[in-house]
Amino acid sequence: MRRLLLPLLLLATGTAWALAADPAPRPIQRELLRLPTRTGVIQPVLLLTESSAPKVVAIIFPGGPGIQNLLRRPLEAVLGPRGNFLVRSAETLLSPEVAVAIIDCPSDQTQGMEDTFRSSAAHASDIRAIIAALRARFQGTKVHLVGTSRGTVSAAYIAEALGPEVDGVVLTSSVFRASRSGAGLEFFRFERLKTPLLLVHHAEDDCPVCPYGEARKLSAKAPLITVRGSVEPESGPCDPLSNHGYFGREAATVKAIRGWILGQPFEREIP
Repeated sequence: MRRLLLPLLLLATGTAWALAADPAPRPIQRELLRLPTRTGVIQPVLLLTESSAPKVVAIIFPGGPGIQNLLRRPLEAVLGPRGNFLVRSAETLLSPEVAVAIIDCPSDQTQGMEDTFRSSAAHASDIRAIIAALRARFQGTKVHLVGTSRGTVSAAYIAEALGPEVDGVVLTSSVFRASRSGAGLEFFRFERLKTPLLLVHHAEDDCPVCPYGEARKLSAKAPLITVRGSVEPESGPCDPLSNHGYFGREAATVKAIRGWILGQPFEREIP
């Protein structure tokens, strides 16, 4: 009997240690909002929170046409590991201090948001209504706009239009050159942007409309996070599973963005 006690005691102690070492699940809340904006228009938004009183809400603008199909797709699919950089990294950006609001296409843009809409007064009006709803819900919160790829067109033009209604704007993998898909930020006048700006770009971004050199030029006026290093891409050079989407560098990139948003120290070079 005594011979059995020691192994059983060790087994019980080991089990208790394993349970204690297992981290508790994050208390992430996922909420699908349907916000009325312009007359007859509904704006779907996926709101992610980890506390009831975040200091900042990061409003995320995905790239491409911006279609997320929030009203039709399971949220697990929306947030899956092969989607848009900012969307698949949303819960990495999320913290008790930072809530995340993912923007879908409004109900009158179901075929996707072209650059003409992304730079329009109508789009800015939709986001103004979203900001008002978020500020009413989270008293005293700050609002940052975070765009990636073609989503930077939305973030930049809305930040310019709304001015002091926005506390900061983050442009990642910015579309600096015009193409058949749209004007991008080719004609955007950065000197007119009064909102605090953070630039994020991969030094080896091979998407031809997103040259790193343009981000370097702007770094004289705004901080720049430069991401380096590559893993084997699993998509085209302008798609999310490549350097353009920080493939394999997501966690470190998002950590640096969150640091800037919160006014904390952040890495400007990510190897």
